[in-house]
Amino acid sequence: MCMALGGRVSEEIFFGKITTGAQDDLRKVTQSAYAQVVHFGMNERLGNLSFEMPQSGEMVFDKPYSEQTAQLIDEEVRHIVKDAYIRTLDLLTTRKSEVEKVAIRLLEKEKLDKEDMLQLLGSRPYAEKSTYEEFVEGTGSIDEDTTLPKGLESWNKVKENEQNEKAVT
Repeated sequence: MCMALGGRVSEEIFFGKITTGAQDDLRKVTQSAYAQVVHFGMNERLGNLSFEMPQSGEMVFDKPYSEQTAQLIDEEVRHIVKDAYIRTLDLLTTRKSEVEKVAIRLLEKEKLDKEDMLQLLGSRPYAEKSTYEEFVEGTGSIDEDTTLPKGLESWNKVKENEQNEKAVT
């Protein structure tokens, strides 16, 4: 949510006003918050309940919950989005100088790649994952086999070798 709110919060920090440019990001954040509360049961006040969410453009005439529950859902969604906005504002305010560096480079180049980001901000504070096994490690059950199928075993080895060669030169 914070990543999606970054553009909107940046407008507030750097320009002192909010435009309509980040509306789609705000819509996605709102939908995500509603999904957490209504669909996935990820809210302490509402509890372990799950209701079907209407699809985009679908008319809803009857809700499977009371008006009181609907008000509670709205309150919780507002709370989630507000907390994410405050967290994003705090993060971007704290890191304002780094955000400015990236913004200036974006104005110069229009598109940034990983090398630009490393040059501007330095390397990440954690080890990067580059293989399928690293990405899925710890995500399945104990019995689940997360190894790659035989035909895909070396799909990212070429890229790894290129990166290793690049690091040596």
